[in-house]
Amino acid sequence: MNKTKRKIFETSMKLFAEKGYDGTSIEEITSVVGVAKGTLYYHFSSKEEIFNFLVEEGMNLLKNSIKIKTNKQEKYIDKLRAVLLIQIKIVAKYENFISIVLSELWGNSSRSITCRNYLNEYLEIIKEILHKGIKNKEIRIIDKNIVADEIFGMVCTSLYYAKNNELVIEKLFKEQDNTLVRGLRYSE
Repeated sequence: MNKTKRKIFETSMKLFAEKGYDGTSIEEITSVVGVAKGTLYYHFSSKEEIFNFLVEEGMNLLKNSIKIKTNKQEKYIDKLRAVLLIQIKIVAKYENFISIVLSELWGNSSRSITCRNYLNEYLEIIKEILHKGIKNKEIRIIDKNIVADEIFGMVCTSLYYAKNNELVIEKLFKEQDNTLVRGLRYSE
């Protein structure tokens, strides 16, 4: 991604997170970036395209990071722990992205549907880990759909925690590992 496109991308993400999609105009984006409308339209055909690109890039970053980290783990419970840690790191580093996705999940707009579709793709990765962990008797029998949602939701609520406290990734990981992952371990 070239420098101008990256600046448009990052500025749009910040503005969408602060003001919402509807509260952000193309004029405001170009003003903050310091480019003409024509330059913005050279890189993106519309505000909707910027939004879709933003969500796609962010979710691909999350999914790819998870796949890389989980492929290094042999046990499924360790894969789950890797998911948890990566997701915490992504939430901490890309708070604006997560805020946008969370704000757009509900509703019937094309943006909401896009966010849900990408989120569902990500949740499928977690569900697959849970499914295989159950099958290998590393993870106790649970509803993998609910637990995948719980993992995503639990980590995302860390945004609220971070607003009121200093977010220490290792501390957060340890607490969430203790509350969720340890409770999923299979025991006879």
